[in-house]
Amino acid sequence: MVMVHFLLLLLPVALSQLVGTSSDLQPQLVLSKGFSASPSSRFDPFLSLLTDPLGNFSLGFLRVDRTGLSLVVLHAPSSLPVWTTCQGPGSLSPWSGRTELRFNGSLVLSDSSSGEVYWSAGAIGDRVVLLSNSNLQIQRLAKNGKTVGSFDVVWQSFGFPSDTLVEGQSFSHDMSLTSTGGQYSMRLGTDFIGLYANFGGGEAYGQMYWKHKALEVKAEIMADGGPIFVRVEQDGYLAMYQNGTVPVDVEPFSTFHRSISTFHLLRLEPDGNLKAYYWTGTSWNVDYQAINEFCELPSPCGPYGLCKPGEEGCSCLDNHTDHSSGPCTGPISTDLCTSSSRFSVLRRKCIELPYKELMAYQTALSPEECEHACESNCSCWGTVYNNVSKFCYPLHYPVQTLLSVGDENKLGYFKMVATDPHHKESRRTGFKGAHVLTQVLAGIATAGMITGYRAWSQRKGRGRKWYKDIGSDSLGSMEFELTGTS
Repeated sequence: MVMVHFLLLLLPVALSQLVGTSSDLQPQLVLSKGFSASPSSRFDPFLSLLTDPLGNFSLGFLRVDRTGLSLVVLHAPSSLPVWTTCQGPGSLSPWSGRTELRFNGSLVLSDSSSGEVYWSAGAIGDRVVLLSNSNLQIQRLAKNGKTVGSFDVVWQSFGFPSDTLVEGQSFSHDMSLTSTGGQYSMRLGTDFIGLYANFGGGEAYGQMYWKHKALEVKAEIMADGGPIFVRVEQDGYLAMYQNGTVPVDVEPFSTFHRSISTFHLLRLEPDGNLKAYYWTGTSWNVDYQAINEFCELPSPCGPYGLCKPGEEGCSCLDNHTDHSSGPCTGPISTDLCTSSSRFSVLRRKCIELPYKELMAYQTALSPEECEHACESNCSCWGTVYNNVSKFCYPLHYPVQTLLSVGDENKLGYFKMVATDPHHKESRRTGFKGAHVLTQVLAGIATAGMITGYRAWSQRKGRGRKWYKDIGSDSLGSMEFELTGTS
């Protein structure tokens, strides 16, 4: 019996030796020791290497912006990546015959000539399989008296999510979802789900801009009960658990308890929003979104941008710059503490923070006192002050999108930093002196902004539908747009 099993284990190895490094690659159900593959020199948008038994998911090489490569698991009917090795700028591999995925116990993506490792699973096993729920696993033949032919899991992609959680996938406190480009992340606290923005400040995870705390309706979170975890459930909701099967919180989607047979996923979008989708059989429809208003996104108008609640347009804090013609500022430094950093000062009335309830603040008796604490602090980029509550909110990251409100008691003080004085958009504002107030902007220029996402834009490629996400600056054609009705 053991010998039969051993021969069956060797069969995929023999098959894998037939796999070449051209476009003749054929996807398999198992990758065993000795497997290796490289991308084709032709323009192939995706090369499938491994499929799940039902053919719903596929592991393979995804071409990114013609010359880049990422190893991904995608949803085959829609060609949507649900897991990727590419976790941010600079993490792409070159689309080249020298780039090789091999499995010789560990799954490694590397340069076959130089030996440079682009990505490695860092676990040793006997085979690689892709389950029907999209979970990529490295498995090791079980020993120590276990059933002959059984395998132990030594590594799985479900333990290292990228920007997506699929139905049935658990998300724990030691994991994070990271948006394309790496600017936004989702993490768990002791009793909450938090979304964080990394704008270049000194915070460990970045600035929190959205928080959902457990309601504890059906069960309570116990102080000594261990960490919480969340999971996207088949009935159309995001459940939070601590122990057992009774959720401590339920965040319903629009399909909640509608008894429809569909597949759900949760995705942290490039703009920082958290959205759930369900598969209709032909398209992905929006099932839930954490942030419903455009101006409530972490930075919808970009650095030094200004957003007016209830409107879907942007202007700039500096009224010398037109947002419709480009960014509100040129290239800016993320470090005010170097001797080469130069900045001018911009003050504005009627300014509000989009997520101030999640920001630290201090009390100041006057706007001048609030500003003074920031002026000499090279880690402070500005302040927002409420002249009624006397709350002073320091910004410990480069200034992002702020809100335009009608209350003149809400005052903003901002450092405008330019690394290139000759850049046409890296201009000084002309606001000098420590305590000179600027005039209120006469009118807010509204520029037509694209809200949500575009409709699916289709182009053919090897019999699949390929989609480009216009919200991704760093990964270009790697991102696939999800659209639908909320």
